[in-house]
Amino acid sequence: MTLLALAAALAIQTTMPADPASAEAAAVMVPVNAVFAALAARDGALVTPHLDPEARLTAVVARPDGTQIIRRMSGAEFAGGLQPGGPALEEVMPDPIIVIDGDVAVVWGRYLFKIDGAISHCGSDHFDLIRKDGVWLIAGLTWNQRTTGCQG
Repeated sequence: MTLLALAAALAIQTTMPADPASAEAAAVMVPVNAVFAALAARDGALVTPHLDPEARLTAVVARPDGTQIIRRMSGAEFAGGLQPGGPALEEVMPDPIIVIDGDVAVVWGRYLFKIDGAISHCGSDHFDLIRKDGVWLIAGLTWNQRTTGCQG
């Protein structure tokens, strides 16, 4: 797609961000918040019910030398990596943008990640969600991760 075609497509897009205070936006945020709760509890079982069985997660990690690492995993691998014990984890997404169109939704926003209360890294989260049998599930989660420009 050319840049001009992309710009035209975005200009005529009619789907607008949802009101974050609406019941529909709150329902979309349930699985997103479940990810943050699972991280804090270090308990993958808390997020598993909110993942589509085919969910894919991708992390793009910026390294200090300017290179990047791209990690891809299934939802089961992500959940399995959340084990009890270790330092306290906290992820905060202060101002998510929620866009809903029928049974498809996107949640995007900047996040801050803390380990034992200290800022570890930051970036942007991009959640792709689908509504299946009336329940919102995470179909995909992509995030970037950097250690510069992070402010609490």
